[in-house]
Amino acid sequence: MARLEITQIDHVSVLITNLEKSRYFYREVLGLKEIAKPKTFDFSVLWFDLGNQQLHLLLKPQPDTVSPRHFALRVKDVPAARLYFRERGIPTEETTPIPRCDRFFIADPDRNRIEIIQWLEPYDPIRSGAATLDGEPAV
Repeated sequence: MARLEITQIDHVSVLITNLEKSRYFYREVLGLKEIAKPKTFDFSVLWFDLGNQQLHLLLKPQPDTVSPRHFALRVKDVPAARLYFRERGIPTEETTPIPRCDRFFIADPDRNRIEIIQWLEPYDPIRSGAATLDGEPAV
């Protein structure tokens, strides 16, 4: 039997309710590069390039339900990012610490959660003290 080989996340999609507000937030505030959607799409959607991944913003009449769901954007300097958002009046939300990591959350105009994260060292489950998987027996 063939084995599935997943290589990476290709894209993340989130719901938006206003093209111009979202375009401004993602393009101007976050500085993401907008790219053209496929010409076969006959609906409104904004696409942004994130290197080898993309972010798709789907226009819908209602925003998504506010929840802990989120995507994360990696930055080189989280303290500078905190200051950047605070200077622009965008609230930041601190959260549970992760060892050797600095992070916080912001929200877009439709209250979609976005984690801003900087890894000070690559994540190591053993060094973090979490050597077991939730729901799995300890070894």
